[in-house]
Amino acid sequence: MQTGWSNETLREIFPAIWDGFLVVLQVTLVAGIIAVVLGLLVAVGERNGPVWLRRPLGAVFQFIRNTPLLVQVLIVWTATSLYINPDWSAFAVGSTVLGLHYASYTSESYRAGIDAIPKGQWEAATALNLPGHRVWGAIVLPQMFRRSAAAVGNWIIAMFKEVPTLFIIGVMEMIAEARAFQGQHYTGAVEGYTLAGLLFLAASYPVAVAMRRLENRLAKSNY
Repeated sequence: MQTGWSNETLREIFPAIWDGFLVVLQVTLVAGIIAVVLGLLVAVGERNGPVWLRRPLGAVFQFIRNTPLLVQVLIVWTATSLYINPDWSAFAVGSTVLGLHYASYTSESYRAGIDAIPKGQWEAATALNLPGHRVWGAIVLPQMFRRSAAAVGNWIIAMFKEVPTLFIIGVMEMIAEARAFQGQHYTGAVEGYTLAGLLFLAASYPVAVAMRRLENRLAKSNY
């Protein structure tokens, strides 16, 4: 069994790790869409929805925010396999749970953006007797998106880095591929995990820098 770093092993494991990286990107795309869209619906529902909707919605998302992602993944995976459809793929279940988990955080960012809108603008909209869809479409949402864009972007980066959690249910991302290679060849753990870390860094660091600049730019804006 190999005990030290091997460039040959690195070359052998690279295709598998790269395939895992593509899976990470696919999961992030699907889960990101869920988090961005559902988070917005939840924020608007909690702010403007009826009481019968706000209370259960708040309770569900409080549970999601205050329990570990790993626990949620295992609960949904087990429940899905036993009671709904055992043929559902780990990719579908994992992406959905990850999206729901981060929707609970993006909704808070959206809510903060909505709450930051001056009270006078709400009063002016009421005085002008504007219909609800005009108030939200022309006044609230444009300002909310501007204020919350950087925070939501940071949540997506955090979600991207949490994709390896899904290896527990069999999603073949980079960490799962490294473990599989090690199990077959009894080597490659150091090379595989190092390569996975470098790919995560290469993908997330430029986006993180861009989000930081966007956040600073929006903070200086007088809009």
